[in-house]
Amino acid sequence: MTQCTGNPENLRRAASAKQDAARSRAEQGLRDIIKHGAPISFQAVAQAAGVSRAYLYRCPELRERIPTLREAQTVDCTTDSCSPEPTPTATTDTSAVIRTLTHQITQERRLRRREVIELTQALAAAHGRISELQRQHGGDPTGR
Repeated sequence: MTQCTGNPENLRRAASAKQDAARSRAEQGLRDIIKHGAPISFQAVAQAAGVSRAYLYRCPELRERIPTLREAQTVDCTTDSCSPEPTPTATTDTSAVIRTLTHQITQERRLRRREVIELTQALAAAHGRISELQRQHGGDPTGR
């Protein structure tokens, strides 16, 4: 009887791709809401993006950004129709750059953490081997 071990790396890649797609949809939904001048809320973003509100609350960047944009969305009620002022394109472009750089930094940080873990494990193995050799040679690491 054989046991299927699967391919965890493929699962990780698929999960990462799914998460990236959901984040992209959420970002696009938020941009659409801003573009149309609709009120910004977690419910509105979730509906526009086709993601759950729970997802938006679990994603730290979006969880911080949505209330900030909602607060920045000023309402001009001097006329009969209260319409929010559109967000300047420069601010949206700057936000996109910041998000991109933040994502790149996060990826780089993950890579560096993996490297640190691998190096720590290699160092521990080397220390274990040194201790083993010292015991074999009566405590003298040079073997004399």
